[in-house]
Amino acid sequence: EVQLVESGGGLVQPGGSLTLSCAASGLSSRNYAIGWFRQAPGKEREVVACINSRDGSTLYADSVKGRFTISRDNAKNTVNLQMDFLKPEDTAVYYCGVHPRGWGPWIQVAYGYEDWGEGTQVTVSS
Repeated sequence: EVQLVESGGGLVQPGGSLTLSCAASGLSSRNYAIGWFRQAPGKEREVVACINSRDGSTLYADSVKGRFTISRDNAKNTVNLQMDFLKPEDTAVYYCGVHPRGWGPWIQVAYGYEDWGEGTQVTVSS
């Protein structure tokens, strides 16, 4: 059974930084994608960044390019999301999920991801 646990959220001022961590267990396949998504109240879950388990390829939403960095630590089975220059519009619950089909255009859509974590709240406010 795959389990994902997000951590690292909190309250930060605009322009500040946070690092989110997604701890994964139970992953038996070597071909999957890990995605960070976020969901603000009243909005759909949207992609933030994704990483390929095979070669570390990454993908970012246009809204976070140049500010966020996704990385993996295979030894610890974690995927981190470094968030810099945070803006109020980054406020949301952040989730990580596993896409069992591996890397492809489908990774940008929440549908198809499995084993979501419970999420961690990020609030950017002065």
